Amino acid sequence: MPEISRFFGIIIKMYFGDHNPPHFHAVYQEFTAEYDIQTLTVIRGSLPIRAHAMVLEWASLHREELLEDWLLAVDMKEIKKIAPLT
Repeated sequence: MPEISRFFGIIIKMYFGDHNPPHFHAVYQEFTAEYDIQTLTVIRGSLPIRAHAMVLEWASLHREELLEDWLLAVDMKEIKKIAPLT
């Protein structure tokens, strides 16, 4: 699963050819969560509150890029890196 971004110990990834709805995976320590790109709601899993808030902040800044990466992943093309939260 390609890594899209990494910040404050949080890793953002996206699978090639993954299922709908368009989403990304966030990993923080032993926690994992899947986020819907359109709504930024958690589809599956959970993160600690602080990590969850950072993921939401990052994703809201990069929603368009996430959707572009989703389309690339569906077509099995190389996914682009997205700037981390700073």
